[in-house]
Amino acid sequence: MDEIGIKPLPSLRTINRILCKNDLTHRRTGKYIPKGTPYPKLLAESPNQVHQADFIGPLYLKGPIRFYSLNIVDIATGRCGIQPINSRKSQNTIDSLWSIWWRLGIPQHLQVDNELVFYGSNRHPRGMSAFIRLCLHHDVELWFIPAREPWRNGVVEKFNEHYRQKFFNKVHITSNEQLLSEALNFESKHNNEYRYSKLKGKTPMKSLEERKWKLKFPSFKQAPMLPLNKPDKGRYHFVRLIKSDLCLSIFSERFYMPSDLMYEYVIATVDVKEQKLKVFHNNIIVEEFNYTL
Repeated sequence: MDEIGIKPLPSLRTINRILCKNDLTHRRTGKYIPKGTPYPKLLAESPNQVHQADFIGPLYLKGPIRFYSLNIVDIATGRCGIQPINSRKSQNTIDSLWSIWWRLGIPQHLQVDNELVFYGSNRHPRGMSAFIRLCLHHDVELWFIPAREPWRNGVVEKFNEHYRQKFFNKVHITSNEQLLSEALNFESKHNNEYRYSKLKGKTPMKSLEERKWKLKFPSFKQAPMLPLNKPDKGRYHFVRLIKSDLCLSIFSERFYMPSDLMYEYVIATVDVKEQKLKVFHNNIIVEEFNYTL
C-alpha cells in the first residue's frame, strides 16, 4: 500500500480496539513444546553465521528469455542476495554465488536442498561438485537438508514467494541487462527499506549496523574459474531422517544405521581431511565409515 501511495486504514488504535474487543490479544502462556521428531536446526544468532540458498526457476521474460535466480538470505539479519543467471552450469553457479558473497559476505554455514546443481553427480557422489569445492576452499560448511522436506529451508522459500510477488510479477522486464539491474535494485530496496517483526521493526541493514559485526568478504571480485582443485580439508553435512529401512542416503549411496535410530534425524558429516563419514545423533557420534574422496 505504501508503494502505490495509499495510506493504510484503519488506524493502529482502531486495529487495537478491534483485537481487544474480540479477545485476540492474549499471548501463549508457558513454554512451547514442539511435536514430532526433534530436528537438528542450525543456530543463527550472528550475521553470516547461517545463510539459506535456493534456486528459483526456470522463469521466463518476454521474448521469451529463460533464466534462474539464485536467492540467498542471511538468517540473523534478513539480508538477501539475488543473482539471475541464464543457466545453472557449474561456472555460472560459481559466478552467481561469488557475486552474492561479494555483496553479503561469506557465511560460516550455507544451507541448501538436494538439487543436482549443488552436489554434482549421482554417478560420482564423492566427486565434490564445484559448488562444494568453492565452499570448502573458503571455510564454509555446507548443509544439505533432508530430501523432500523443503520447509527446512523455510526462510529462503518464503523469500522466494516475496521475490515472485514483489519483483518478478510486478516489474516489466524485457532483457537480461534490465533483469540484472532491476534484481540488484530490488535487493537493495529489500535490505534497506523492508522492516521485519523478528528484527523488532528494523530493516536488515539497520540490524546489521547495530550488531557491529565484522564480515568476511572475498579477497578479489572475479569468481574463480573452473576446474577448482579438490580441497584437502573442511567438512560438509547432511541432515537425514532414518526411516524403517534404516538407510542413510547420501546422494546415490546408502549406509545402514542401528535400529534404535529408526525415525530419528541424524547429521552425517563428511570430514575431508580424515576421509571419513561420521554420523551424529544428539551430538553423539553413532557410526563412522571410511569415505574416500
